[in-house]
Amino acid sequence: MEDVETRAEDACAGCAGRREFLRDAAGIAVAVMASLGARRAGAQSIAIQAVRALAVRGAEATYPIPAADGAAIDRDREVIVARWGGRVYAFALSCPHQRTMLRWQEGEHRFQCPKHHSRYTPDGTFISGRATRGMDRYSVRREGGNVVVNLDALHRQDQDRAGWEAASVAV
Repeated sequence: MEDVETRAEDACAGCAGRREFLRDAAGIAVAVMASLGARRAGAQSIAIQAVRALAVRGAEATYPIPAADGAAIDRDREVIVARWGGRVYAFALSCPHQRTMLRWQEGEHRFQCPKHHSRYTPDGTFISGRATRGMDRYSVRREGGNVVVNLDALHRQDQDRAGWEAASVAV
């Protein structure tokens, strides 16, 4: 009997992780569909899409610059590349409060933490909630139609305000 219970526990060891992944993937799909619907209706919106780095060299990952205001999420490296207001930013995917994966709220045009509801503008500026600072930004530089993200240079708004503010490129 003990062997059967142990095997059942082992078989479900990854279930919670799979359920969380599927829930998050469904959330991204809903956000993309809502974004497409809003665009057809003529509303200004930001598109969300999944992306993989075009190249990775050491601590640098290269991504295409979004063609319009929007964001691309690289789940492998936990990076959000966002274009908004003529600038491109790269953010850590997790909320600075308790490291929960951030989500895009299409109707409000903002990022939000699903755990404690901290809210952020598309450029990562903190609006409200339990967090005490903006989304963490990576240093970036432009190379042609791409943006290169330095994954070793993460800037916290409360500890490195100048670095945080400089962590974007014009498009």
